[in-house]
Amino acid sequence: MKISFLGTGAAEGVPAMFCNCAFCNSVRKAGISEVRTRSQVLIDDGLLIDFPPEAYYHSFAMGVNLSSVKVVLVTHSHMDHFYAHDFILRGYKYAQLAQPVLDIFGNAEVLKVFDECTAREMKEQVRRNIRIHEIKPFDIFATCGCKVIAVPAEHTKTEDALLFYVEKEGKGYLHLHDTGNVSDKAVQFLAENGAKADVVAYDCTFGAQAGNLSARHMGLPDVCEIRKKLFSAGIIDGKTLNVLTHFSHNCRPFRRDMEELAHGNGFIAAYDGFILNV
Repeated sequence: MKISFLGTGAAEGVPAMFCNCAFCNSVRKAGISEVRTRSQVLIDDGLLIDFPPEAYYHSFAMGVNLSSVKVVLVTHSHMDHFYAHDFILRGYKYAQLAQPVLDIFGNAEVLKVFDECTAREMKEQVRRNIRIHEIKPFDIFATCGCKVIAVPAEHTKTEDALLFYVEKEGKGYLHLHDTGNVSDKAVQFLAENGAKADVVAYDCTFGAQAGNLSARHMGLPDVCEIRKKLFSAGIIDGKTLNVLTHFSHNCRPFRRDMEELAHGNGFIAAYDGFILNV
């Protein structure tokens, strides 16, 4: 399994789009190596988790052939994770497709946002190339040669935000973005359904600071608590690669600083373009 971290920033990006703080200005001066685009992960070449506004940028900057992608798993409808407007371009005269049909899986709000954002410009010649499926917490399904388990995130009260476990050919990836706590019920469900993660990617929006597992995101102290829960449940073991990602500009995530923070606590710090092969 090849896991590509195409974007590793939180909603506002790094540097934040409208921010004039000293850190963001220093990132603008430092250049592309310190930039963090909005979160997106690619499994092998066929399955994406989330579709931010930077998906187009990721396609050429990191060599991602979006025409070949078969599946998009969407964690929730917030703009930085699901920029649905771009799907009006998947076909017709806008694109020659390597993969005729794209399957999008998301909650009820994701389906609603898709319809709202594409209503004005979607052509029927494009719409028939896209299948969109509603999924709910605790659903298990197969797609793109993978087993997918969806469990609830603790992120927003307005929709059923989701976390994903993806398993392919005996390798497992657990995607824990945009969540505070991971509930005991979710952990138990993963364990009971055979989740064994070779890689876990944790929301670390607050960097070294804690969110006390009650916020919509996590920092390192919270991540450490979730890692303990996963280990106790047998979902991860001593060989699992534990990755920190989804950083806000507020934690000043210089790449070197995040690497030092991660390595000192038994983690790996992702950056835009970071790839793991397991």
